[in-house]
Amino acid sequence: MARRQIRVLIVDDSAAVRQTMTAILSEDPEIEVIGAAGDPFAAARRIMVELPDVITLDVEMPRMDGITFLRKLMAQHPLPVVMCSSLVEAGSQTLLQALEAGAVDIIQKPKIDVTDQLTEAKIQICDIVKAASRVRVGRDGGHSAKRTEPERPDRPKHTVELMATEKKLTADVMLPPPSRHAMARTTESVICMGASTGGTTSLTEVLTALPADCPGIVIVQHMPEHFTTSFAERLNGLCECEVKEATDGDTVLRGRVLIAPGNYHTMLERSGARYYVSVRQGPLVSRHRPSVDVLFRSAARVAGSNAVGVIMTGMGDDGARGLSEMKESGAFTIAQDEATSIVFGMPKEAIALGCVDRVVPLQNIAQEMLRGAAR
Repeated sequence: MARRQIRVLIVDDSAAVRQTMTAILSEDPEIEVIGAAGDPFAAARRIMVELPDVITLDVEMPRMDGITFLRKLMAQHPLPVVMCSSLVEAGSQTLLQALEAGAVDIIQKPKIDVTDQLTEAKIQICDIVKAASRVRVGRDGGHSAKRTEPERPDRPKHTVELMATEKKLTADVMLPPPSRHAMARTTESVICMGASTGGTTSLTEVLTALPADCPGIVIVQHMPEHFTTSFAERLNGLCECEVKEATDGDTVLRGRVLIAPGNYHTMLERSGARYYVSVRQGPLVSRHRPSVDVLFRSAARVAGSNAVGVIMTGMGDDGARGLSEMKESGAFTIAQDEATSIVFGMPKEAIALGCVDRVVPLQNIAQEMLRGAAR
């Protein structure tokens, strides 16, 4: 029996972007584009005719900007909204305001004249829209998980060749698997965290609960390039510990949190007793860059039992295999529970692999991390 597709409304003042987004989303058999509007007023009229499951919303538009429309929508008729923007550094702070106003996630507008980037954009845009469809949005802009997943269509046979060209790569393309040799214990522990949809608010709650002298932390949060800079700066103003976007060679220190930059894989390295990060380009791994699997595998390789792995809210399975490798190398592993996960995908996959020591609600993760690091 065929299942219902995810209904998407595209809102963008550029006809070219509307056309490109429609083509990208329509290629996925699980998604149906029900319309495309050139401004918020046209979008409001379309919503009165047919309610979408997800809206992709441009930031800069005539007559009413996207943030204003988002706030009105959250107050009057909350729906999952994905902000779509070509803004980079100058506008990244605006998009963080959109997340605070109730947007589920952020995507960058696809560059239609760059073939390899367009291919990656198709994967990431469709995945983010699917994840957004699983989020329940409250009138205050708050998010919670839908208890039932939206129905999906049976995949048509003609899509088999298309999907085969989008093979999901593993962390093998970035670094070899960890050896079976146990890592020597050191006086310092390192915490590695991974999150996706819903992770910006969840990470904020965890990090603001940590003391100034917490163990060194490295985080992969799935976000576009440039936006991780503003996210780190915002957290740095809220947390007792230092929070910064990771740069190649940064030392992992007690009281410091490093956030992987968007569009770059970030790996943990070790020289003697010193941990530091390596920031590199590379293909999508588990359909993401940065990838949680890449970070977790690197921790399994160089930190072993000195590490704590934490997997949080997000769709898909990025991080599950890497967390299993961390567990096998002696690390202490934690997963966010279903009740507090905006999307219970990544933690669920890790739990299914049997590699999680503790499954805890969001409000207990900080305490559990510190306990694990002090083993």
